[in-house]
Amino acid sequence: MTAAGICSLLALKPHHPAVPPVSAAPTGPGSSGTGSGGLVSGTYTGDSVDTRYGPVQVRVTVGGGRLTGVVVVRTPSENERDREIAGYAVPVLTSETLTAQSAQIDTVSGATYTSEGYVRSLQGALDRAHG
Repeated sequence: MTAAGICSLLALKPHHPAVPPVSAAPTGPGSSGTGSGGLVSGTYTGDSVDTRYGPVQVRVTVGGGRLTGVVVVRTPSENERDREIAGYAVPVLTSETLTAQSAQIDTVSGATYTSEGYVRSLQGALDRAHG
């Protein structure tokens, strides 16, 4: 009975929600010309996304049709552990975002909720940046 239970657990695959592709529909104003990537230069803030441990909100800067900067405006910070997780996850997520130039990035191990909130807020900011 125990071996059957362990085999059943090992057969389970982790749930990774699909990250939607960057939408081409404009959802907000830009501040100056459109670059080759379809992103309008300017600064765009995604919605604040409530996660199990607190809100996450991302702001992006676009220049020349490319993401040139990402600032995380809000992260879970109610306790020391929340701040510790955000402290190691945010730099990784930001680096991956700038490399990928999209919201199609991996979650950071041990920071799943923060990562998912980051991606959702990032996607909202990118949607606003499309011209």
